[in-house]
Amino acid sequence: MAEPRLSLLSPAGDIAADPAAAPQGPRDHVRVLTANVQHASPARTHQQAVWLATQDQHDVLVLTEVAAGESGEVMARLLGEFDYRVHLPAPGDDPYRVLVAVRGGTLEAVEAVGVAVMPHRCVAARLKLPQGEVGVVGLYVPSRGPKEQRNVAKRTFQDAVAAALPDVRRRMGVDGLVVLTGDLNVVEPDHEPRYAVFGQWEYDFYRAFAEAGFTDAFRLITPEGMDYSWYGRAASDGTRNGYRFDHMFITADHARSVRACHYVHAIREQGLTDHSAMALVAGV
Repeated sequence: MAEPRLSLLSPAGDIAADPAAAPQGPRDHVRVLTANVQHASPARTHQQAVWLATQDQHDVLVLTEVAAGESGEVMARLLGEFDYRVHLPAPGDDPYRVLVAVRGGTLEAVEAVGVAVMPHRCVAARLKLPQGEVGVVGLYVPSRGPKEQRNVAKRTFQDAVAAALPDVRRRMGVDGLVVLTGDLNVVEPDHEPRYAVFGQWEYDFYRAFAEAGFTDAFRLITPEGMDYSWYGRAASDGTRNGYRFDHMFITADHARSVRACHYVHAIREQGLTDHSAMALVAGV
């Protein structure tokens, strides 16, 4: 029996998983998973990487809130050992960035999608899979920020993304399916419950995707009702407010190709991060 690679051992020293045993991706459609990894420590990053690489058969991973430091590099290295091709940009002036990875295909980073503000939070790639070519844009919108800078970074980044959206497909050079996904730190205008903290400009950002020719894939599958990807602090009675912060948008002309789009709560329920992941299955 070959010796396991040390980076794939859990902190306790047991074999966590074998990348050679990872399931192969399907050939007639693409599976995309996005997850906010909560600026994890290197030890928790290891657990996240094993979970991400061995759950279902995801062709594409889009990870948000990836640390600018060591654990971000650890995540990229581990996913590489699970046979993913990884694009992780250099850090910016803040501690977070976005990672895009593909398994079973090639990845070409697209540097110029029109977002010059915090580009490490808007990461685009052109992916070539056996199923066909797919464009992916991973987004991580800043949170509201400290009191003295409330909403400054968030609004600046959202405005830059909204302005770039109408031209994203052309800039990526992808005629087929394009997926824009990640933690947008904003909820849809009809979100239930409604939270007074969100302003009209934040709802306008959500609407900007549809105006630019992209469709909310979750709402294609679930036209009514709610599900949540993040929960606030518990109230005195133990209840917690839910927020649909993580989103999947696809090119509107591929709306009929969507087979599934749902939240994957296991990663949050197992304590690996504070966000649920989100999965998309779409024909290419």
